[in-house]
Amino acid sequence: MVEADYYELLGVERGADGAAIKSAYRRLAMQYHPDKNGGCTDAEAKFKAINEAYDCLKDDQKRAAYDRYGKAAFQNGGPGNGAGGAGFGDFADIFEGIFGEFMGGGRQRQRSSAMRGADLRYDLRLSLEEAFAGNTRTIEIDVATVCEPCSGSGAAPGATANTCGTCGGHGKVRVQQGMFLMERTCPNCHGAGRVISDPCKDCHGAGRVDKHKSLDVRIPAGVDDGTRIRLSGEGEAGARGGPPGDLYIFVHLDPHDIFERSGTDLYVKVPVPMTLAALGGTIEVPSIDREAVEL
Repeated sequence: MVEADYYELLGVERGADGAAIKSAYRRLAMQYHPDKNGGCTDAEAKFKAINEAYDCLKDDQKRAAYDRYGKAAFQNGGPGNGAGGAGFGDFADIFEGIFGEFMGGGRQRQRSSAMRGADLRYDLRLSLEEAFAGNTRTIEIDVATVCEPCSGSGAAPGATANTCGTCGGHGKVRVQQGMFLMERTCPNCHGAGRVISDPCKDCHGAGRVDKHKSLDVRIPAGVDDGTRIRLSGEGEAGARGGPPGDLYIFVHLDPHDIFERSGTDLYVKVPVPMTLAALGGTIEVPSIDREAVEL
């Protein structure tokens, strides 16, 4: 029996580009999907053949091998033979094509393993006098920093980081549940896309270590309760070469014994003797800069 040509199965020319091949596949897969044909065995066989053809032609390397050797390229351990073959697996491409515009442009096939570091928060309490004058405060924080011995790679000196064989370097694996494909973090590389043969002894392969740091924070004069100060790059170090996060300082003002603040105004209650109130005169009023004011 003569096996059908992959290009003929999809109804495209041999010189068709990837977009034309994908469009033809989506149209035929929707037409011959078993759920739409009442379990017809001929439709199911056609659907599987279409998937097999698309699985080959969508991949440039597999397509080149097929163009040169035909299906023999994938038999007996030939080029392209592997676990990604035909069946219902690529039905997810139909949903990607139909719903991709509504789901942020479709599924990403290759993900960068670099991750930005987490932002950190520090709550700083100030007196009203400190908020009024402004100053520089030194704070102490514990933060994940880049491991110096391995420069954040997570690998011991001379060790290599190999592409994960489970996910092929994507950091994600597909798990089929019924007629749907779900993407999950790769259990082997934990999303990194690579596996380190000999982890760094200092960070145990994480690329980051916890460190106690002292930072000088400049407090501008006139800050109010709830003011947020951002220190760029002072958050946790990024993973696998990613940029660091930021540190956010949240200012909290302690209650004052004399003054009450409302926006940019200060209020103070001063007792006035009856005689002074009746006859007039001068009274000293405390101020935030500790110098009395005569009124």
